Amino acid sequence: MAEKEMDLQKKKSAAVEKAERTREGKAFLPHTDIIETRDDMVLLADMPGTDQKSIDISLKEDVLTIQAQVKERTFEGVNLVYSEYEVGDFVRSFSISDTIDREKIEASYKNGVLRLRLPKIEPAKPKTISVKVG
Repeated sequence: MAEKEMDLQKKKSAAVEKAERTREGKAFLPHTDIIETRDDMVLLADMPGTDQKSIDISLKEDVLTIQAQVKERTFEGVNLVYSEYEVGDFVRSFSISDTIDREKIEASYKNGVLRLRLPKIEPAKPKTISVKVG
């Protein structure tokens, strides 16, 4: 059974890596921290230079994809001689397990960091069923 799960994970990873871009230019993987708590998973993705309007988050089947466009900054009256910062869009995909409640995913963006909260599905709670006479 463990081998089947590993094969499934490999197939999902391959599907994530095959995403094609339709926009020219460089694309970077945003550095991402993933934090797991008892109730949810939290993804923190560093995406400097983006704004809330340029971020696109999609969930198709078991793949969560983050895309953000970054506009190149220009300054009037300045001739850039050297730059260590490259401008490019951000693209990253993640496989989502069945333990995530897809309807309750939340996203927020502040100071160049995208925060995605992926709540876990509540486990089935034991229930006592009373028997009625009649």
